[in-house]
Amino acid sequence: MDLSQDSEQQSAVERIVVQEQKVADPRQRRLNTGGHIAENGKSGSAADLDDLLRNRFGHDSFRFRQQEVCEEVIKGRDVLLVMPTGAGKSLCYQLPGIARGGTTLVISPLIALMEDQVAKLQQSGFRAERIHSGRERNESNQVCMDYLDQNLDFLFIAPERLSVPGFPELLSRIKPALVAIDEAHCISMWGHDFRPDYRRIGGRLPILRPVPVIAMTATATPRVQQDIVAQLQLVDFVPAISGFRRDNLSIEFVQMTPSRRIQCLTELLRDDARRPAIVYALTRKEADHFAEQLQAEFLAAAYHAGMNSETRDSTQASFQRGQLDVIVATIAFGMGIDKPDVRTVVHTGLPRSIEGYYQEIGRAGRDGLLSKVVLLHSWADRKMHEYFLDKDYPEPSELDRIFRILTDTPRSLQELADQLGQEMEDFERRIEKLWVHGGARIDPDENAVRGDGKWRSSYERQRNYKIAQLELVSAFTSSHNCRMLDLVQHFGDTEDSLQPCGICDICNPSACIVLQFRDLSVHESEVVKRVEDTLRAVDSQSVGKLFRDWIEPMGLERKEYERLVAGLVRAGLARITRDSFEKDGKVIEYLRIRMTDKGLANHQPLHQVVKVVADLQKPRKGTGSSSSGKKAKKNLEKAEGQFGLTRKSLASGEEETLVTALKAWRKDVAQKRKIPAFKIFQDRALNSLVDRMPVNKEQLLDVVGIGPAFVNKYGDKILKIIRSASNEP
Repeated sequence: MDLSQDSEQQSAVERIVVQEQKVADPRQRRLNTGGHIAENGKSGSAADLDDLLRNRFGHDSFRFRQQEVCEEVIKGRDVLLVMPTGAGKSLCYQLPGIARGGTTLVISPLIALMEDQVAKLQQSGFRAERIHSGRERNESNQVCMDYLDQNLDFLFIAPERLSVPGFPELLSRIKPALVAIDEAHCISMWGHDFRPDYRRIGGRLPILRPVPVIAMTATATPRVQQDIVAQLQLVDFVPAISGFRRDNLSIEFVQMTPSRRIQCLTELLRDDARRPAIVYALTRKEADHFAEQLQAEFLAAAYHAGMNSETRDSTQASFQRGQLDVIVATIAFGMGIDKPDVRTVVHTGLPRSIEGYYQEIGRAGRDGLLSKVVLLHSWADRKMHEYFLDKDYPEPSELDRIFRILTDTPRSLQELADQLGQEMEDFERRIEKLWVHGGARIDPDENAVRGDGKWRSSYERQRNYKIAQLELVSAFTSSHNCRMLDLVQHFGDTEDSLQPCGICDICNPSACIVLQFRDLSVHESEVVKRVEDTLRAVDSQSVGKLFRDWIEPMGLERKEYERLVAGLVRAGLARITRDSFEKDGKVIEYLRIRMTDKGLANHQPLHQVVKVVADLQKPRKGTGSSSSGKKAKKNLEKAEGQFGLTRKSLASGEEETLVTALKAWRKDVAQKRKIPAFKIFQDRALNSLVDRMPVNKEQLLDVVGIGPAFVNKYGDKILKIIRSASNEP
């Protein structure tokens, strides 16, 4: 949860807005900021841009498409910039901002990302500042004054800052040079990381116009791109969508049960050439477990949102400096990370989306050298994602049960949950979705009334999209096509060659570092010969129909058939393409298999040419979760005893006092922010606070539903409330 100081700063912002400010001559502003453009926003010569690139940013030349994008922004054109992680998107707003003069306003979703970018700009001699929930009020007020005095080259803000009454008006008094929206996919309901605060940005932009807007993202599919354009009302804009191919990333997909993964991971990383490495785990618990296991052989550490900010920052800095060989992280790690020499990225489970997966593997090989990307996955991962998806996006009927009992008379959330016989944690999750889609209105006192009856259609669209994302990931892992080509086509790269990469597990099986291959059995050889004969008779057939008509009668299961098809593709004898047909008004997609020229010319026995993926060995004893879990528990108990971190307990009367105090504080904050109280923290977090009785910020982060941003802002207050209830000094 990233809570801001909006309500606390409102009065300060309003005071600043009404102050009379003297606006310097625009030409002087450009001179002061090192601007290199001519009047009326027209760009200077290519030599001017090259000079600015070298002398202010320290680069000898532009990367692919950077100069074109910079020139368009300098001219005042809006740009939708979709480029992969590490392709140099930041320069595409930083250089035009300096060239145009004035302050570049950057809207960014994460505090850590802001801090990293501001620090780098300051180190390069630029006047950069930020306003976010982690800063003191007086610091943010000073930044506002610096902006109005035109003493900033770059101002970074969180999207929710634009909702503070008076703040957009403050920005409009001194028009920014341009507006840069980072991680723009967060605007779209169809993006992999949708954020409601981003959705509101479009409504705040008109007051800042006519300055150009550049919307940047590394992970926008064509559908998300269209939504970004619509939400930001980009009319005369330049689409720059390219560069998704990473020629130096060798991708390898491996089906592997969860119990085998830690041994595989350890063996994979023993080669010095495969480190530094980033390992992505699906949960915080897995990140801790894998890191603990790897520490026996490597300089490794965990990184996730459940750790306090100091530990996370220290871990990240150690990895950046080369003091750690391996970092084991959840998806919380990586935003804004620019370590060039990461040699390996391993996912120890099925990703939630292709967009997220692509963003994470993009952190490997930024120095241009060959790097390895390995995905370990299984059916169990899919079932886990489905479980969490059902919890986060329940069936519409579950929301409809709540909607039907709502009336125009305010009723407390607890009363409504009791009427439905639901646990408060589950009820809050469901009514929050209803609230987001307009089906309920909730005041800061946690009283709900009925909202718009049209909520169902928008909710169903979003839920179906989440389900479709999971389907796409599953289809991606089971594809028989070049891995990089599948990614390029997924993002709609309009300038790609559309040629196979030549280095993934499909294109070049001999380069695999985890997958092992074996010869065909006698029966498998007969099946492959049947496939060959069938395709030589009638080329380009449906993969499924060929199985049903010709292979299934031979007694082979579909899974084994798919393994043989993959063997034919890896051997270069066959190719898989997508096709579709329309039935009952619906478009049905399917796969076709056809022989390649190499396959048609082949005269060797297929068992000498085709290999299939072999079953990998089982893990050694002692690598399972049971033994490590006992060890972790023992270490935790030892640490708690050594550092006095034992948790307190409450008498019944004190417990009631604490619950009342926490609810009163939560209500007060919610009223100031004009949002429902459960958006501060839900009852499951409240109950966990009472149950766990944390005594410091580290323990506070262990509470379910409490995140680092919340702890940074409100941790001291919460701990004070707990100490007061337990009569602690």
